[in-house]
Amino acid sequence: MIPIAASSGDAEYTLRELAVPLDLGSFVPSARAWEVELGFGKGRYLLHRAECEPDRGFVGVEMAGSYYRLAKRRMCRRELTNAVLLHGEALYLLSVVLPRGFASTVHVYFPDPWPKARHQKRRLFDIETIDLVLDLLTDEGRLFFATDFLEYGEVVREILDSHPMVEVTEVPGPWPDGARTNYEAKYMREGRPILRLEVGRTSARDDALHPRGEASVLAAVARNPEEES
Repeated sequence: MIPIAASSGDAEYTLRELAVPLDLGSFVPSARAWEVELGFGKGRYLLHRAECEPDRGFVGVEMAGSYYRLAKRRMCRRELTNAVLLHGEALYLLSVVLPRGFASTVHVYFPDPWPKARHQKRRLFDIETIDLVLDLLTDEGRLFFATDFLEYGEVVREILDSHPMVEVTEVPGPWPDGARTNYEAKYMREGRPILRLEVGRTSARDDALHPRGEASVLAAVARNPEEES
């Protein structure tokens, strides 16, 4: 079961208790727009954004149970009423639980690069999974991405650059609001290079899939012998 810390912070549900895709408006009815952070860690950026923008709704996804529980406690202490935390595997939540086209902004900061070849199928950004991430966005939504693992960052950039539905811009230097995660603050102090990307979804081809991901899916259908006679 996937526990969900509801927007009030004092309620938690298993997935079986909720209809999917989630009706996020039932958690935060007053939200004028939604933001998502995939892999929110200890909740530093997500909860800060929720405090600063009380008229927006925020969804956080985190696989690590210890981080999820810590962020939930912090959400409760701050009495935030505009955040929903999901504990579970991101690709499952993206494909089954979260609705499509609802988020004005998606944040992905310092995801696990899974550097070993046998583990790379677990990456959040891959030609066969990138559309699950992009499909969260509204027609003109924005994706913000950062990594210190530059080899993986270049793979992500290439995947996004070759997608017909988005435009990619590298952000030179820090974000305008400074470090957005504890990792980023630490890496900036250490002088470690960081790749930051801003990705805009274009509305011209909002039905397009990544061409290499689309081409990797095959379907075999047995013909009816009577149709061949």
